[in-house]
Amino acid sequence: MSELRPAPWITRDSSFFWEAAKRCELVAQRCTGCGKLRQPPRPMCPFCNSVEREEQVLSGKGTVYTWVMPRYPVIPGFEDGRIVVVIDLAEGIRMVSNLCDIAYEDVTREMCVEVFFEEAQDGFKIPLFRPASV
Repeated sequence: MSELRPAPWITRDSSFFWEAAKRCELVAQRCTGCGKLRQPPRPMCPFCNSVEREEQVLSGKGTVYTWVMPRYPVIPGFEDGRIVVVIDLAEGIRMVSNLCDIAYEDVTREMCVEVFFEEAQDGFKIPLFRPASV
């Protein structure tokens, strides 16, 4: 890819996620009220409505739940033909990302994947996934 991906939009609720990504760590919010993980980051727990939360480091391993290859004009910093996936993370939550290092026709449901981090603008890193090395 010739251009870096754009920097993410940072909010009060997502800043911890992007700071962890700079350290090449995949994290999620854990509600301190009910103990459930949630992704994407948000101000209130959708299960118990608590606003108390903590950061949980994730394994970065998961399986493909579903995938699609969008067909619209290329956005600067994004490859043409990128695969958008929903990943079932090992910790029991889902995450939307891109799947790299594989052809679209080779992707399968429940394929094992692992996270890696790609440089983005302004010093940020973006969590992406690729087929897991066995």
